[in-house]
Amino acid sequence: MMRIVIHPAVHSDVLQIMEYYESVADPELAAEFYRELRSFFDKAGMNPYSFQIIESNLRRVNLDRFPYHFLYKIADDAVRILVVRHHHRHPSTGRER
Repeated sequence: MMRIVIHPAVHSDVLQIMEYYESVADPELAAEFYRELRSFFDKAGMNPYSFQIIESNLRRVNLDRFPYHFLYKIADDAVRILVVRHHHRHPSTGRER
């Protein structure tokens, strides 16, 4: 498994999403989102070359249950997660990270 490095701004991305789910549903839905996200972070670390390339070294992982995805790059011995974002909002967010 490759080491997973999370960009500091990703913590803010995830917190905003979880706060949204807590406000429209309940804390359990937010927790389910987080568990699924962490599971896919681990899958990217286990098989970093198996996910869709969207440009050069930038790859995209879609969550199954939630309308979110994350972008990552493979650099040296690590999967560098750059952004977690909604499928249909702000398509350029996080590419500069």
